[in-house]
Amino acid sequence: MVYFDAASGEPLDPAGREAYLAALDEGWAGPDRLYREGRRARMLLDAAREAVAEVLRCRADELVFTGSGTSAVHQGVLGLAKGRTRAGRALVLGAVEHSSVMHAAELAAARNGGERVLVPVDAHGRIRLESLTQSLAGLAVGLVAVQSANHEVGTRQPLREVAELAAGHGVPLLVDAAASLGREPVPPGWSVLAGSARKWGGPTGVGVLAVRKGTRFAADWPQDERERGWSPGPQNVPAILAAATALRARSAEQQEVGLGHRELTELLRARIPELVPDVEVVGDPDDRVPHILTFSCLYASGEALLLELDRAGFSVSSGSSCTASTLTPSHVLEAMGVLSQGNIRVSLPWSARREDVERFLDVLPDAVRAARPEAARDRREEAPASAAASAALEIDALGKLCPLPVIELGKRIGGVEIGGTVRVLADDPAARLDIPAWCRMTGQDFLGAEPLGDERPDAAAYVVKRVR
Repeated sequence: MVYFDAASGEPLDPAGREAYLAALDEGWAGPDRLYREGRRARMLLDAAREAVAEVLRCRADELVFTGSGTSAVHQGVLGLAKGRTRAGRALVLGAVEHSSVMHAAELAAARNGGERVLVPVDAHGRIRLESLTQSLAGLAVGLVAVQSANHEVGTRQPLREVAELAAGHGVPLLVDAAASLGREPVPPGWSVLAGSARKWGGPTGVGVLAVRKGTRFAADWPQDERERGWSPGPQNVPAILAAATALRARSAEQQEVGLGHRELTELLRARIPELVPDVEVVGDPDDRVPHILTFSCLYASGEALLLELDRAGFSVSSGSSCTASTLTPSHVLEAMGVLSQGNIRVSLPWSARREDVERFLDVLPDAVRAARPEAARDRREEAPASAAASAALEIDALGKLCPLPVIELGKRIGGVEIGGTVRVLADDPAARLDIPAWCRMTGQDFLGAEPLGDERPDAAAYVVKRVR
């Protein structure tokens, strides 16, 4: 098997593994104890904190370790929102933030009587600065949360500009840096920063939360005496030391490895559309983290494509609306307005090799072909010769899930004359993304969606004009 899902988690770095095994004998005791074993654990914990703080470019006493990257995000959002209630209660987030940020902000808004405001993004997933400016000017804002780069499509966010806008209004900036820590330098201007060790080759169960001195921050959870009360519970010192060691090792090599990964993802970006018909590569082609490449395939289920690639020996992930875990579109792809069906994310681990990428390109066409339903393989059926093309057509796809509504559209649009229209009745949530995307990819005109009335509030008629 070839592992291409590093954005979910990296295999443990060799240097980190070595540090972990060594620390099992020296760092097992509670670092808050005064006896010898506790003092040894405290020395290791302090050394790890100094090492991570150096990479994050912050003070060691601004940094705590949490039980996961998710915990770090939750505590960062909740603590910042709680500490800022007098200044403002609107929580302003980029529309493509990680779900952990979204969920924490929703809870914080409910607890503090505020609101969660989502700032729209462009088609690459980059936050719209003009919309952020409007939110900052028109609301009493408690925090702005913008990720360093998108976990799903890799697009970098304009953090320097965001930080300047937030600072100009006296609002702290929270940055979820999980997608870039260890791979790129930490951007400046943040007030609170969160990361996950498993994303840079550290062990699962370690997150980092950094809060700049002078930031209004108040724990909004049960506290104890450890880690200034910001991360309750005992610290796993061996795992923390392994995480710090892995981060230092990765940071030292990030430029060289990043150049190699960018070359490989550029190869994927160029070759996939040549090898696979009806595919859309999403995310910014240039301003992105080097190891993530995401594409979507018309007429395919993301789950089916993922399983076909698994059979071919590749572990990848899918943000598709058609996976087993959810029947709603990925909120990232939805905010970008891009195709959601047949979505695959390739994220290269530190040890990725060119030969593995080339083999992935070799097996991909067959995997996509197998993942597309048989009805999609001959989707451009022409109307029978004896039948005159009509000026309008209605397709009833109610009750049919992704990718069936688009397959039906692709098969039957030949039955209307050039300039004619097709109305696709659909209640699948993915249709609102996939039908416009199908039109964009096939050169047809999407005229809009019409509600079907109060009896079917979950459904709409999607109107397509045939132009070719």
